[in-house]
Amino acid sequence: MNPDRPLDGVTSIKLKLGVLVGASVVATVLVAAIGDGAGVPWWASLPVTAGAAVGVTQWLARGMTSPLRAMTDAARRMAVGDYGQRVTATSSDEVGQLARSFNAMAAELAGADLERRRLIATVSHELRTPLTAQRALLENLADGVTDPDPDTLRAALAQSERLSTLVGDLLDLSRIDAGVAPLALAPVRVAGLLAASVEEAGVSGRPVRLLHRVEPADLTVAADPARLAQLVANLTDNAVRHSPPYGEVRLEARREGEDRWVLEVSDDGPGIAAEDAERVFERFGTGSDSAGGTGLGLAIVRWVCELHGGRVEVVPSGGGACFRVTLPVAPSTERPVHLRELPTAARRPAPRPTTPTEETPMSTATPVPAPPATTPVGPYGGGSGPIETSLARIWPEPDRRPRIGVVGAAAGIGLLASLTWPYRGIGLATSLVMVATGVLMWAVARHRRDPWTVGGAVVALLLASVATVRDAGGVVTLSVLAGVAVAAAALTRAHGLLAIVSSWAAWPLSALRGLPLLGRTITATSRVSVLWPVLRTVAFSLLVLVVFGGLFATGDAVFGSWASALVPDLGWDTIVLRGFLFVLVTGVALTGAYLALNPPAADLVAVPPSRRTRPVWEWAVPVGVVVLLFGGFLLAQATVMWGGDAYLRRTTGLTHAEYVHQGFGQLTVATAFTVLVMALTLRVASRESARDRLVVRVLLGALGVFTLAVVASALYRMSLYQDAFGYTVLRVFVDGFELWLGLVVLMLLGAVMGLSWRWVPRAVLVSGAAFTLGFAAMNPDAWVAGQNIDRYEATGKVDTLYLSSLSADAAPVIAERLPREMAACVVSSPADLEVFDRRATDDVLGWNLGRARAEDALAGLGARPADCGAYLTDTYQR
Repeated sequence: MNPDRPLDGVTSIKLKLGVLVGASVVATVLVAAIGDGAGVPWWASLPVTAGAAVGVTQWLARGMTSPLRAMTDAARRMAVGDYGQRVTATSSDEVGQLARSFNAMAAELAGADLERRRLIATVSHELRTPLTAQRALLENLADGVTDPDPDTLRAALAQSERLSTLVGDLLDLSRIDAGVAPLALAPVRVAGLLAASVEEAGVSGRPVRLLHRVEPADLTVAADPARLAQLVANLTDNAVRHSPPYGEVRLEARREGEDRWVLEVSDDGPGIAAEDAERVFERFGTGSDSAGGTGLGLAIVRWVCELHGGRVEVVPSGGGACFRVTLPVAPSTERPVHLRELPTAARRPAPRPTTPTEETPMSTATPVPAPPATTPVGPYGGGSGPIETSLARIWPEPDRRPRIGVVGAAAGIGLLASLTWPYRGIGLATSLVMVATGVLMWAVARHRRDPWTVGGAVVALLLASVATVRDAGGVVTLSVLAGVAVAAAALTRAHGLLAIVSSWAAWPLSALRGLPLLGRTITATSRVSVLWPVLRTVAFSLLVLVVFGGLFATGDAVFGSWASALVPDLGWDTIVLRGFLFVLVTGVALTGAYLALNPPAADLVAVPPSRRTRPVWEWAVPVGVVVLLFGGFLLAQATVMWGGDAYLRRTTGLTHAEYVHQGFGQLTVATAFTVLVMALTLRVASRESARDRLVVRVLLGALGVFTLAVVASALYRMSLYQDAFGYTVLRVFVDGFELWLGLVVLMLLGAVMGLSWRWVPRAVLVSGAAFTLGFAAMNPDAWVAGQNIDRYEATGKVDTLYLSSLSADAAPVIAERLPREMAACVVSSPADLEVFDRRATDDVLGWNLGRARAEDALAGLGARPADCGAYLTDTYQR
């Protein structure tokens, strides 16, 4: 099996697709089952499983699509005149048949191109000789060097006749190329036709004897008189030119059967070799150039024969050449002959089927120059030129060099993660891997000196450090996602809203876009003579070590104790977990490096500008409806404020606490939607006239002010709810998110007043990153714990079950401010036991500031009480 084209032996494209889908499903299920059995978390198992499916699909599909890419590239080169292109046709399916047909078509076009160039050379040569002679003769006459006697005039006439013959041949060729030539049939006496042809050929002055004979003497046929005379004249002229001095040219016509007649024209010349018997009928196929001629005469003979429904061939003879023409006595007038029935190259037999490993040969009878060596299309499409598509316009790939160093560095980062992450909490190792990935991206970034890219790198570095400072999983996850978003937007230098969103999508899409680069790099490493032998040696040595070491360790207790001291636990679950992490982190680092090395033109992703001027009412009416709805909502809020709890209970049946809790989520969503409405209106609204600009400012200004009032209302509702039922990390985050939305609305109001919002998307991204850093800096778990303890000190009630679910970041506050027994039960609850048991295995790479401070707080609390049931309640948390 060819590893580059594993499905070449399958004879149907449908069956290949079925095999591809089946293999992808099997790979997906197998990898997912292995990860699930080893306890790999979903966030590591899902990307690796998807990557395995994509890898199997890519491996199987590359041989299916590479002929199509090769044909696309070859067709593009042929369009600019390079007809030497051929594609590899090794598959047995429909694509392989198409590739072989493409090669046959390319050979035909190469032959046609060669004949076109021959036409230019032949016509130039044939025109230059008589024109030069005629010009010299006319100059002599004009200068008085030569007298205008009959011999001189006859010489001038001969040169003019030669030019006329050439022009006539070219006109006949143009009629052939026109596609269809009608027949004008009339009775033709063959004897008179031959006699006229012999008489015409006799005036050429060559010392050749011409004989003609017709049997029966009164043979009369139906034919196009002009075409038939042209046929006989061309054959006779060809025989005369090739006959030696004082040779003999014979024209013989006879009846053959009831409906056919034959004309044979023979001479005493050198004859025609068997291998040239078909080539002499090609256009410009002159055989030997020593006798002169344009190379069109015999091609026209074949055309006239086929026009009449006959044929012409070279027949063996004792000496010289002999042409035999077989024509019907009464040809049909309903048989037009198209150009495709008169090929420019010799007629070829149907191509024989090739085996799956055989290259289709270029079979042309004309001596076409050898095609230039084409760059083989590799399994990942290497060698194909830039494709003029929307993807290539937005995401070009100008640098196609392999990147062995980048792939090696990404593999090193993946190895670091696989060795340091398992069985350690979020900490220093997590930040080190993220920083190493960022350094790799920075090292290969195309725009690393751009101020926006530099600023994004600094912010991403700060966000990566959160994993070392905070233990809260939600805070770390938010920081990582924000860092990825900032890094992607910085690498692509995106400005617009859609451009920034597209830059976020470009990171995972780089896993597909970068596959050709990965393929070229792997191919390049195969040319390093030492690398792969070393890798094979290391892999085989590890295999031997594992197999024999395991056997000896289980077979001898002393050797087993030595092995346990030297070798870490490498159980099946551990190996699988580390393998999944290696693949995941290597893939993330590779895709990030590709995004930095080859960033897409994200700013080209934008809503296309309107081709027409929109009337004001087309956008003002829906925006006005939104403004009225906001106004009605604020009126309802004022009514509740003035009417008090009694009015609220009488109208809705809800308490004030239930009322404020009910609407907070909807208000947050409404605020987010308002941001989209304002951004879209700024995009589509016409601002050509002063009136248009005034309407934009009034409507969007009112909408922005009303939205800020809604933000204030939402924050007021959440404040009342938190006073009644306490604080949670989620509620604090939503408060911050609502504040950030209010800031975004203020930015949009500034854009409305200035009628320019190009700066807004970047400002929104930066403010979001700042919000994330601020959220991590405030230590939300500790802050929430402190607020709930404040309420406990004021009311004596606290939700200790919720406090026990907080991360290690809250432990110092809990240990310091709650009573010792209660604090010991809270921070040593089952929800935290796993964290702190895991802390016992942490080393320098697993160090985390939040867990380190929690460890110190635990040490000061002493032993956990035997009965903590009285201390763990869920008071006031809803």
